[in-house]
Amino acid sequence: MSTNYPGAMVREKVDTHAKALRVNLDPRRYGTFAEIGAGQEVVRWFFRVGGAAGTIAKSISAYDMAISDAIYGPCDRYVCRARLESMLDHEHTLTSERLREKRGDSTAFFTFADTVSARNFKGTNECHGWMGVRFQVFPRDQDSQIILHVRMLDTENILQQEALGVIGVNLLYGAFFLHHEPEQLVESLLDSLTTSRIEIDMIEFSGIGFRQVDNRLMSLKLLQVGLSKCAMFDTNGEILQPSEVFYKRPVLVERGSFRPVTHVNIDMLRAARERFDADLLPEDRARVVTITELTMRNLLESENDPNHRDFLARVDMLAACGLIVMISDYFEYYRLAAFLSRWSQRRIGIVMGAASLKELFEPKYYQHLDGGILESFGRLFKFDLKLYVYPFLNPSTGDLITVETLEVAQSLVQLYGYLVDRGCLISLDNFTREFLPIFSRDALAKISAGDSSWESMVPEQVASLIKERHLLGYKG
Repeated sequence: MSTNYPGAMVREKVDTHAKALRVNLDPRRYGTFAEIGAGQEVVRWFFRVGGAAGTIAKSISAYDMAISDAIYGPCDRYVCRARLESMLDHEHTLTSERLREKRGDSTAFFTFADTVSARNFKGTNECHGWMGVRFQVFPRDQDSQIILHVRMLDTENILQQEALGVIGVNLLYGAFFLHHEPEQLVESLLDSLTTSRIEIDMIEFSGIGFRQVDNRLMSLKLLQVGLSKCAMFDTNGEILQPSEVFYKRPVLVERGSFRPVTHVNIDMLRAARERFDADLLPEDRARVVTITELTMRNLLESENDPNHRDFLARVDMLAACGLIVMISDYFEYYRLAAFLSRWSQRRIGIVMGAASLKELFEPKYYQHLDGGILESFGRLFKFDLKLYVYPFLNPSTGDLITVETLEVAQSLVQLYGYLVDRGCLISLDNFTREFLPIFSRDALAKISAGDSSWESMVPEQVASLIKERHLLGYKG
């Protein structure tokens, strides 16, 4: 028995063998397995445990590219969401058409598919895959679906195949027996595995069985249980897969609490984008990805217990401003930089206020590193990353703190000067002065107190959303 967060229902963990056998012994479940790459590791479990004839209508592996194209249609990439969905569409339609009349009244049909790139002989490829199941919860029911993107972290091909088989069984078992408890379903994907072997950076529920599910909360759950390090949402709240968003594109990111989003947050991005674009080639300027990022530490009210309403409020406010949102488990800036550089391979910029820059030079945050603060800055700036620093107006003294006037500990003055001279720290002088006195904490306090002056501190669309939905303690 185990739980991963306070107040959670106790869930009994079931091993992979028992899960596969229970699926095989369920007379309602009958369908197709279609797997490309890394062998047929998922369907093998169901053959192995016995009783497969009651579950498997067909098993297929269109491994050759020409054969795959002939069956599922041409595709630019073979390990991508589009290929997975064409596999699910084709195979599920065939299964339903061929078997509906004969056994549709008593059978809930399903199709499982995956397209995977496991470790090649030279170990030079990205080890990842797309996996999904389309299924009927009950016979004659409309379809439901779960799609996920998985990264395999083992260093040996055989171990990656093994992990893939386990997570495939976990997905099918969860779809059939835990669909009514989607949080437990997400939790169960890690059964018989560890986060050192598997990462899931995108999951999406859809269809009749999941019509009440908010996929943003499911992505947050992946972060909570350690299966993912980040989750991304577009301006419509749709789930994004990070590597596809960042692939070979310049990235500009602003980290914050955004509680609420203020004029300062928007002006920081505007000012930084102007300076960021000036350093890019014309063809790259149109490809810049601008995102806002919150860390899990910003979302947790208590250990492992985020306030879901507050989380969704922040995501909705940022989306209303036309901004992509990323939730990450990368508290340290150098870890965020490493994650972005893995996919982007283009210029990366991080926007921050001068107050945050001062915190960045606090040695206490780097005691876990052997090389301390020097090691952290070495990791942060090795990717040609630049920090775009927005000035801070000291409310006590009225002084304007910038890159040029910021004071750091005496022992770090030379390091700070070196980073400034090298161009790693860019001072934003194109700011809007009237916004400098605005602080999110002041706006939040005024919202709770019923002081309507908070409305002048946030963008109009944010104010409308807060009032319409009574967010962040707004009482009207």
